[in-house]
Amino acid sequence: MWSEAFLPICKQDMDDRGIEQLDFVYVIGDAYVDHPSFGHAIISRVLAAHGYSVGIISQPDWKDDASIRVLGRPRLAFLVSAGNMDSCVNHYSVSKKRRDTDAYTPGGVMGKRPDHATAVYGNLIRKSYRDIPIIIGGIEASLRRMAHYDYWTDSFKRSVLLDSQADLISYGMGEKSIVEIADALDSGIAVKDITFIPGTVYKTKDISALPDSIELPSYEEMKADRSAYARSFGIQYQNTDFINGKILAEPYPQGTYVVQNPPQPPLTTQEMDDVYALPYARACHPSYEKAGGVPAIAEVKFSLISNRGCFGGCSFCALTFHQGRTVQTRSHESILEEARLLIREPDFKGYIHDVGGPTANFRHPSCQKQLTHGVCQNKQCLYPKPCGNLTVDHSDYLELLRKIRSLDGVKKVFVRSGIRFDYLMADADDTFFRELVEHHISGQLKVAPEHISDRVLRRMGKPENAVYERFVAKYKRLNRELGKNQFLVPYLMSSHPGSTLKEAVELAEYLRDLGYMPEQVQDFYPTPSTISTVMYYTGLDPRDQKPVYVCRDPHEKAMQRALIQYRNPRNYELVHEALIRAGRTDLIGYDKKCLIRPKRADAPRPAGRTVSQPMGKDAPRPTGNSDHALSHKTGRKKKTIRNIHKKKSGLD
Repeated sequence: MWSEAFLPICKQDMDDRGIEQLDFVYVIGDAYVDHPSFGHAIISRVLAAHGYSVGIISQPDWKDDASIRVLGRPRLAFLVSAGNMDSCVNHYSVSKKRRDTDAYTPGGVMGKRPDHATAVYGNLIRKSYRDIPIIIGGIEASLRRMAHYDYWTDSFKRSVLLDSQADLISYGMGEKSIVEIADALDSGIAVKDITFIPGTVYKTKDISALPDSIELPSYEEMKADRSAYARSFGIQYQNTDFINGKILAEPYPQGTYVVQNPPQPPLTTQEMDDVYALPYARACHPSYEKAGGVPAIAEVKFSLISNRGCFGGCSFCALTFHQGRTVQTRSHESILEEARLLIREPDFKGYIHDVGGPTANFRHPSCQKQLTHGVCQNKQCLYPKPCGNLTVDHSDYLELLRKIRSLDGVKKVFVRSGIRFDYLMADADDTFFRELVEHHISGQLKVAPEHISDRVLRRMGKPENAVYERFVAKYKRLNRELGKNQFLVPYLMSSHPGSTLKEAVELAEYLRDLGYMPEQVQDFYPTPSTISTVMYYTGLDPRDQKPVYVCRDPHEKAMQRALIQYRNPRNYELVHEALIRAGRTDLIGYDKKCLIRPKRADAPRPAGRTVSQPMGKDAPRPTGNSDHALSHKTGRKKKTIRNIHKKKSGLD
């Protein structure tokens, strides 16, 4: 019925291919997009390359049991993934307001998957097939594999393995573990006996034979005592490496244990190349054409993934738990071959939108030691200072970018995924930085200092602000030397654990001095399996068990966010209240250092003149336009009293 470039999505597709029964049926919360930026595409293609037949059920109606039976009973197992995002992150903003659109659904329509989709799909399958093996994976299952705090229900949840009634979790990226699971099932091993595969989580009643394992605090203990959860997460965080990670066992009532095996080994370069060389259709399924396609593919269609894994160690990022700290890379030839495929696309305009990964300028493991001994369990590669063993070298990435931009048909190669600026600054050779500025920025470079208070940055696992300041100065200098007029767009976060109103005001003052007001601000979002989320829930830093200030009050969160955009007139009341609460009324006034002007009641009258204009909500105040000059009306004369906001570019 549909193009054979895609895997079967209906019985007619199976008939057309002569398939009587599929080996696996893959249930996904996203639309079916056969592109290597989508996890379901990689896993299904890897299985197909190993001789297994796979069918796709995309976004089934979870209120209709029949929706899960459209491809029949698979021979080996159901596979389940909520999609490329956690379903609750997909549905809700940090304020828990329902989002209007879903980029992973045809036409961007919202509401085509349930909240906590992995658990819902697992239970839907169990209603129709009581004894079929169910293997769950993807970002949602991976990061909820052990007991965890769920921000959206404000509750402490069990492992998703239990709530979904699944048999196994394939956590992390999963290419190796899913093939081992498939081979084990195909050989006749019962799913309950598949307890030996790296990168998997299973349930059992007996842990007596587990070698060199660690028993975590029980679910009931953690639910009753949040400090026990902080201790548990600290242990989990120290055991995320495939070499030195231990088996972890989490007890539940009735003698059940959820057991996590160490991660699957990282892919070698050849294995990465093989994954990305599979015959992807590189498009969304043609059945979505009437709906206008799937918006998410536009972001990745002309981008190239060059690496995975990250040794950056940001507290609010779950990459350590999902992809791991060991960087894995594709070969130059593999990436160049994919670039040639993009060039042949009829709508390619000559621009490669990105060449990168979680962190674009990581193209090799952080040091040679970790390849034999594993990553350090109690030490980070970049925080608080770059480790003495850290290999700082951009030459391979630079060579790759040079090769891509020299291809016929390529006009420009951009780097839009994250640049780790502290790693860049640790490189004594300026060649990469110079060529990045000269060739690979589309007018502005996005970087993530996240905050400027060193107290907050410590909790974030980010470098001190002085490192960012040096980076900014160097970026400006290189732009001047190259005759460029390119800007920096800093990503900033409000309300991260450790940030009080005092630190939020410091950030506002920094932005005032910079002459910059960000158009968007990310309020801290507590998502599963991050250090920051554990701090948010427990009030303790799981790395040292020390207390951390946590902003949970929605009104205070709104104030911290408003301070970053203090020039926006809509934020005036929140900023005014925040400055009073923080004891910083010195920032309310007419001085050039002030953030806002006074209200009518507390406004001092300038000596020798009468101020006739209103001083409350209707008073003119700075807006997002940094050219804005404030003026007073006195009779018929209009007189500028102070040009508070000079227009500044990122290069002033």
